[in-house]
Amino acid sequence: MHIETQTGVIERGPDRRARYAAGKALRKIVPREALADFSPAANRKALAIVAETERDRIQSLLCLRRKSMEKSPHAFLRGAADVMAADLATQPAPGIRAQVCGDCHLMNFGAFVSPEGHMLFDVNDFDETLPAVDVTVDLRRFATSVVVAALCAQKSERGARAAARAAVKAYRRKVIELASLPPLQAWNERVPLRDVVAKLRNRVLHQAVRAAISAPRSEDDCADNFPKVAPDDAGECRIEEKLPRLFHLDEREAEQFDVTGLIAAAFANLPPHVASLLRRYRLSDIAFKAVGVGSVGTYCTIALFMSPDEEPLFLQVKEAKRSVLERFGLGAWPGAQGARVVEGQRMMQAASDIFLGPMLDPASKREFYMRQLKTRRLGDLTELLQSHDLLDYAKLCGRTLARAHARSTDAMTLAGYMGKSEAFDDALASFAVAREERDLSGD
Repeated sequence: MHIETQTGVIERGPDRRARYAAGKALRKIVPREALADFSPAANRKALAIVAETERDRIQSLLCLRRKSMEKSPHAFLRGAADVMAADLATQPAPGIRAQVCGDCHLMNFGAFVSPEGHMLFDVNDFDETLPAVDVTVDLRRFATSVVVAALCAQKSERGARAAARAAVKAYRRKVIELASLPPLQAWNERVPLRDVVAKLRNRVLHQAVRAAISAPRSEDDCADNFPKVAPDDAGECRIEEKLPRLFHLDEREAEQFDVTGLIAAAFANLPPHVASLLRRYRLSDIAFKAVGVGSVGTYCTIALFMSPDEEPLFLQVKEAKRSVLERFGLGAWPGAQGARVVEGQRMMQAASDIFLGPMLDPASKREFYMRQLKTRRLGDLTELLQSHDLLDYAKLCGRTLARAHARSTDAMTLAGYMGKSEAFDDALASFAVAREERDLSGD
């Protein structure tokens, strides 16, 4: 029996046992042990690759970007997704494809509030996301991130390798668990933040995280990096500047693209019920925000909306450039870049922002996407968890990544390739150490 649809015919596919066998057969094509090797291109120049990415960014912000990347090896890793993509383009891969994050490191996971008001932990950055890319692209960058973070935390190389191995093992075990579930149940898997807190062994960390979760919503406005609102001389609410990362554009800079027009155009891409909600607010102010490490220099603005009763809503309008994975031949996206980010987030994240939507600036032809600004209160939890208990945090991220990948690939095929032994974990950990040693030895 089969069902005709607009996209083709849905027929009965192979069962779990057959799909596991298919994944296991891939080991003969690309042995798991082969994933341990790191062979960079002979002409690899990391700084030259980074410089190429900076050509079409806001030049006045490049100094800030470089200073951010120079803070630590992990900060450099965060800002150099293009270097990792160049490295991965030459590595063997089994060909198990999924929607990937594309910039999968420890700081691109985090806590956020779902549209229903639930606090969840998930992958939380999709600027480099791309569909139909080998899952090892994410896993190799993820494992390398764990090694670099551990070394930055003064762990030994042996300890750093063990942490990466444990994180990949957590990923593998979660994939095997998801593979046994019905597709709908696996799709609806979430990571509630309260469940994360309940498993914390460190009492001080447990109390600190619980306090952050329980803090009143109004305290977001008092957090260090979340925009503050203050009335101007005319009584209109404005975003307070916090240099060098949050400021208002001058007239010349503002003319480069029309944010007000972008937001107006976004209404056409929002579902009618969400557009109806946004119409209950008025646009009060727009400010530029330099975000993260890798994104510094791309156009990103914060739009402040106010309700008739002066309640704020912050929306982020961020430029969407071509994924670094596509630049180095790891995948392709034929459509608009804003749509790429939006569709990738909706595919990987368990609960996406209702304001998430693509947009295009007709004048500059730049592509953007819109989403609700993440609260700093929850953003701080990522740093808190990582700094106090790196090993458990890395394993949490590994399980979360498994859930995200399982939404767009067959978990049983992936489970068949990885297997029940620790060969896959060992290989990815060895790659991460070898790749980090290459970076430490110089450009």
